[in-house]
Amino acid sequence: MSQPVAPMRMRDKVILRVVGRTLIPLIVLFGLYVQFHGDFGPGGGFQAGVIIAAGFVLYGLIYGLDALQTLIPMRALEVAVSLGVLLYAGVGLLTIALGGNFLDYNAIDPHHPAHGQHMGILMIEAGVGITVTSAMLGIYYMFAGRS
Repeated sequence: MSQPVAPMRMRDKVILRVVGRTLIPLIVLFGLYVQFHGDFGPGGGFQAGVIIAAGFVLYGLIYGLDALQTLIPMRALEVAVSLGVLLYAGVGLLTIALGGNFLDYNAIDPHHPAHGQHMGILMIEAGVGITVTSAMLGIYYMFAGRS
């Protein structure tokens, strides 16, 4: 008669923890690169948000959902989703307040329209990135937390 096999605990998976500890910061760093490179080439807020969320999901898969929720509580995700949307809408309202149309980035810096374009796109992409990262982590929390 065979003995039942005890499930492996995460502390027993040393290689996975070491590789994860090395890769997760690199994944988040690459996501930040995609975020800030998005106004110059391929990439942007949505892609960066998904990449950054994937890094945190990997953390949750390796160390457990409870460890991830300790690192980033659900309440913080709720606030971040709202702040990302408010940042996006706020840029649009700012351009209206400065005399332009909604999301008319030239109104941000009328003396140097290229600078206004750059700042506007950077803020819009930041809002999208924050919202997507938070939404993806919220979806992961919902599915991983099911019993």
